[in-house]
Amino acid sequence: MQLTPELYFLVLIACLTVLMWIPHTIARVLTRGLMPALRNPDPSYTADPAWAERARRAHANATENLVVFAPLVIVATLLGVHTPATVIAAKIYFGARIVHYLVYAAGIPVVRTLVFVVGVGATLVFAAAILGHAS
Repeated sequence: MQLTPELYFLVLIACLTVLMWIPHTIARVLTRGLMPALRNPDPSYTADPAWAERARRAHANATENLVVFAPLVIVATLLGVHTPATVIAAKIYFGARIVHYLVYAAGIPVVRTLVFVVGVGATLVFAAAILGHAS
């Protein structure tokens, strides 16, 4: 199997997603100290800063969406579905996930929702390409 542009961006997206825990974890260590941050959560601990909690939720959202996006990219690759639209969709999804994380952590709700919808649209491009290939 060849590393298509779609798979390349999928790898970048996976790497980005796996690294998204770092900022909110550092914030937790700076807020609570190392040992409390390593222990199980406890309601008596100091709350995370608001931006760090939003970053944690953005990371969870990226993980939830990767579970849908990744299989579609892989299925498209296995079926030989490789079009300009799928290449652009992979790039758009990557950019959308970066922007989504940043604006979510920054607390910018309208832009967060719009860029989320852009990512969903990129995901649907893959679904349409696969379903169009099947007919």
